[in-house]
Amino acid sequence: MLNTLSGRFLALTVVFVMIAEVLIFLPSVARFREDYLLSRLERAQIASLALLADEMIDPALEGELLENAEVFNVVLRRDEIRQLVLSSPIPSPIVATYDMRDSSPWTLIRDALETLARPGNEVIRVLGSPVREGGELIEITMATGPLRGAMLEYGLRVLVLSAVISVVTALLLFLAVRRFLVVPIQGVVAAMESYAKAPEDARRIIEPHAGIVELRAAEEALQSLQTQLTAALKQKDRLAQLGGGVAKISHDLRNVLTTSQLFADRIETTTDPTVARMVPKLLNSIRRAVSICEGVLAFGRADEPPPALSHVSLAQIVHDVIDGERLAAGDAEISFSEDVSPTMLVRADPEQLYRVISNLVRNARQAIEASRKAGEIGISAVETDVAWIIRVSDTGPGLPPKAQEHLFLPFQGAVKKGGSGLGLAIAAELVRGHGGTLGLYETGPRGTTFEITLPKTLAIVDTAVA
Repeated sequence: MLNTLSGRFLALTVVFVMIAEVLIFLPSVARFREDYLLSRLERAQIASLALLADEMIDPALEGELLENAEVFNVVLRRDEIRQLVLSSPIPSPIVATYDMRDSSPWTLIRDALETLARPGNEVIRVLGSPVREGGELIEITMATGPLRGAMLEYGLRVLVLSAVISVVTALLLFLAVRRFLVVPIQGVVAAMESYAKAPEDARRIIEPHAGIVELRAAEEALQSLQTQLTAALKQKDRLAQLGGGVAKISHDLRNVLTTSQLFADRIETTTDPTVARMVPKLLNSIRRAVSICEGVLAFGRADEPPPALSHVSLAQIVHDVIDGERLAAGDAEISFSEDVSPTMLVRADPEQLYRVISNLVRNARQAIEASRKAGEIGISAVETDVAWIIRVSDTGPGLPPKAQEHLFLPFQGAVKKGGSGLGLAIAAELVRGHGGTLGLYETGPRGTTFEITLPKTLAIVDTAVA
């Protein structure tokens, strides 16, 4: 019960109301004590009027007057004369004197607590002002037993009433909270649980209907989230199915293209001038098609092995990449430059790093070839205290805005016409496997630069047991 929102609210309401009643109880009891003592002073003054009317009264009548007033003695000061008007034997010495003429609220509360804390039937003196200008001062002596008993009885009634008010208030608040908060929250939770069972089913998306502004805002936010998630799951499912089919088609198509490439290589030696002119273009088209198929297959592999990190010579990897791309460039007016220290060693998987740099250089070469202008491709590297930074730059035409928006997204970030956009996506994934980043450093009409950052520090896993 206390683990629920409504249960805790009920308990807190009872506690807070009781605290409020206790804070009210103290001044209430102090006020009751003040009224009690003032009433005894008034009774004593009325009793003294009998003696003032007739200076000689019967001792029995005097005792009856004192008993009705619940006091032992009455002293009245009139015309600056202090006179013992009524008297009877005092059972014990006077323990305290209380002046009711100018007592502050704090003094009344303190005196009330003191009276409740002393259980004995003691004698006290009480001073006050006579009513209706019946004198200058009236003084009585009385027992504290009846006063304390009356205060306890009054306090008990106040506490019982406070408890009843607390329970009723808490119950009403409990029902209100359950009606306006708990039940709507439970409805939201039930809608979330129902949606979690079949997130692809659009019928399970919550429909906002709460009347409370905050809860309705929560329902609308949940509805928006569920709508986006359902659409994303449907798209993911379609892409998964499409990816499986594309991977199968790419596998079979790669085999067909490989066979076609073998035949094209053989007819490359023909003496027919027309065929000789067309064979290089045919071979380039087949190579691009094979490259796209291999990229699709590589991206679709879920078992891409993690990088086998070791310290390798970056200059050697860069040299191998440039040698391969220089042969692929053929007669194109493309120059290559290397600015990598021969002694620089980087922590990386040599095969995966080769694939990343080769992909960037190949993209740069193809961009320059597509511009039909001369160009240059350069690879440089610097070493800082925390990372190795490799930059691949070219003097090509730069990346179009659409390619920049989806640069590292598969099937969306194609740089050249007819590309799949998988090369940069795979390269970025391989770099992330090294704990590094691959990003576009700059691009424009004067060229493009990509930057690879490989961290020097290894990830630290905290194995401490809490």
